[in-house]
Amino acid sequence: MSGEPFVIIGGGVAGARAIEAIRENDTETPVILVAREKRLPYERPPLSKEVLLGVESPEAAFVRPVRWYDERGVDLRLGVAADKLDPASRSLVLSDGQELTWGAVLLATGSGARKLEVPGTRLGGVFYLRTMTDAAALRERLVHGSRVVVVGAGWIGLEVSAAARRRGAEVTVIEPHDAPLLGTLGERIGAWFADVHRSHEVTFRFADGVESLEGEGDVVTTVVTTGGDRLPADTVVIGIGAFPNTRLAEGAGLDVEDGILVDESLRASADGVYAAGDVARWYHPTLRTRVRVEHWANAYDGGYAAGRSMVGLPVHYGPMPFFYSDQYDLGLEYAGYVPPGTDTELVLRGDPASNEFLAFWVGRHGDDARVLAGMQVHIWDEIDTVQALVRSKGPVDLDRLADPTVALDAVGANELGGIPRMKSRYAVHRLAWPPPDSL
Repeated sequence: MSGEPFVIIGGGVAGARAIEAIRENDTETPVILVAREKRLPYERPPLSKEVLLGVESPEAAFVRPVRWYDERGVDLRLGVAADKLDPASRSLVLSDGQELTWGAVLLATGSGARKLEVPGTRLGGVFYLRTMTDAAALRERLVHGSRVVVVGAGWIGLEVSAAARRRGAEVTVIEPHDAPLLGTLGERIGAWFADVHRSHEVTFRFADGVESLEGEGDVVTTVVTTGGDRLPADTVVIGIGAFPNTRLAEGAGLDVEDGILVDESLRASADGVYAAGDVARWYHPTLRTRVRVEHWANAYDGGYAAGRSMVGLPVHYGPMPFFYSDQYDLGLEYAGYVPPGTDTELVLRGDPASNEFLAFWVGRHGDDARVLAGMQVHIWDEIDTVQALVRSKGPVDLDRLADPTVALDAVGANELGGIPRMKSRYAVHRLAWPPPDSL
C-alpha cells in the first residue's frame, strides 16, 4: 500500500461504484469510505419499492456485502460525517475529530429531502423517505385499513402510494398541480398516471396544498389543506422534491450552482476533488450543457466513471439520463433530456389505456423534429433504441414514429446501427452501461 489515500465521502451506490473502479485499476493505494449512516453503502430505489412492500429486507439494498470491502482493503468509516474539506492542504476533518489526508477525494454526498414548511411536520407518523431507517419505519405503518396521506405526486409520492395500496392502506395524494409529474412528463402522461392510480382506488386532490398537520399528543391525526378541508391521517409521507447536499463543497470553496459543478471527467473546481451522483452537475459532452440527474442510473454509472477518473484514466462521462419506476404491476423506463423551458410535442406509439405504449417528447430544430426523450411502458426491448434516437440528434418522421408497424430504428434520417438489445431494464442497470467509451 502506497500513496495518499483515495477518500470517498457518501454511503450510496455512487461511492461503492467508485471503489469498484478504483480497485479494478489500482490495488495498492489506500481507499477510505466515509459515510454518515452506520450502514454499508446501499441503493435507494428499493426503499420505495421492494423494501416498502415488505418483499425484501432493508439489507437487500446493500450494494456489496462487508466482505467485498474487506477483500479490497477498504477502510470503512461508518457512522461518521465529513465536517470540513480543505482542498489546499488536501485534508478532511471528520465529526469524530479525526483528520484525514487524501490524494484524491470524491464527493458523493447525494441529495436531501425538501422540507414542508408548515406547522406539525415534527409530529410522529410524518415521514420523508430518504434513508433505510425511514423505509423500515414507514413499512410498519402501511397496514390494511390505515389512512395514508401523501404530499406530492412526483416519483416518490406515486411509488409510495402504490406500495401503500398494495399493502391495503387507504391513500389520498395532495398535489398543487393539475396532474402528477406535470412539469416532467406533461398533462397527457400525467393524466395517465392519475388514471392508473385511480384504478387502484387512490384519491387525488389536485390544485391543493397543506396548510398544517394536527395531532393528538405527539402523533399526527389530521391534514388541513389550503382549501380548508380536514383529512384524517394515521401516516403522512412528504415527497416534494430534493436538493443537492453541497454544504461540504460550499465550505471548501468549490464552484456550486444547483449542485457541485464538474467537467465531463467529473472533476470539480479544485485539484484532486471529484463529484458524482445526485450532487454533481456535470458538463455532458453529447448534450453540450450541464445537467444534474437525481436517479439511480446516474449514481451507478457516474460513481464508476468518477473512480476511473480518480486513478487517471481518460473519462468523458456522457450517458443519456435514464430512470425507471415500478408502480403496481406496471414497469417503465425513461431516457433522454428535455432542457428546462423547451417547447415539446408529445408523440404516442400505442394506446396509454392499454398500459403498453411508447411516449416521445419531440423538439423542433428549424423544420426538423428531433426526439429529446422517450418512455416505454411494458415494451422492454426498445429503451436502447430510444437512447440511440436521442443521441443521433437526427430528424424523425412523426407519422412513422407514431406507427407501431414501423421499426423504431427506421423512423429517422440518421443510421442508428449497433444498438444492443436489452431484454429488460434490469439488464440495463446491471451491465456495464453505457459502453466504456462514453465513460
